[in-house]
Amino acid sequence: MHICVYLGSREGKHPQFAAATEALGQAIAARGWGLVYGGARNGLMGRLANACLNAGGEVIGVMPEHLVQREVSHQGLTRLIRVANMHERKATMAAHADAFVALPGGIGTLEELFEIWTWRYLQLHHKPVGVLDVGGFYSGLLNFLDTTVEHGFLDASTRRELIADADIERLLDRLAADRDPAA
Repeated sequence: MHICVYLGSREGKHPQFAAATEALGQAIAARGWGLVYGGARNGLMGRLANACLNAGGEVIGVMPEHLVQREVSHQGLTRLIRVANMHERKATMAAHADAFVALPGGIGTLEELFEIWTWRYLQLHHKPVGVLDVGGFYSGLLNFLDTTVEHGFLDASTRRELIADADIERLLDRLAADRDPAA
């Protein structure tokens, strides 16, 4: 199984973000799973890749050529896939993944999370999508999503498809249980 993780290219202001990121990388490797991510060496992205690699895990990075040329790519990965643009990056990451997790991050992380969740809603894939709610980082967003259900703009069944948990092992268990066995 390969987990695609969306997360920040920055560290964030709280040490718990880095600690949870490293713990997730280690947990993925401990399960014998692979990691798919954006391929950067900086911020939480670099911490995740290094933690997974240091624990003996496979790490696939996917990065557009313009970012590789800016020298932000991680050079120690199991495999770095170079693509033409951001659209190809997201499609390639999705194609290599069996499940998706969002960690703390900025607008890029949120855009990727919502796009992959929308793709599931549109039945373009049947892979589980989740968020690791580190220190309540996603609690405001999750409450807002519950409000969209209350106001009739989101079906409750679609909302339930976004798996949220603050515990890494429990989140990974839930993602594995939600996998389509035919996929």
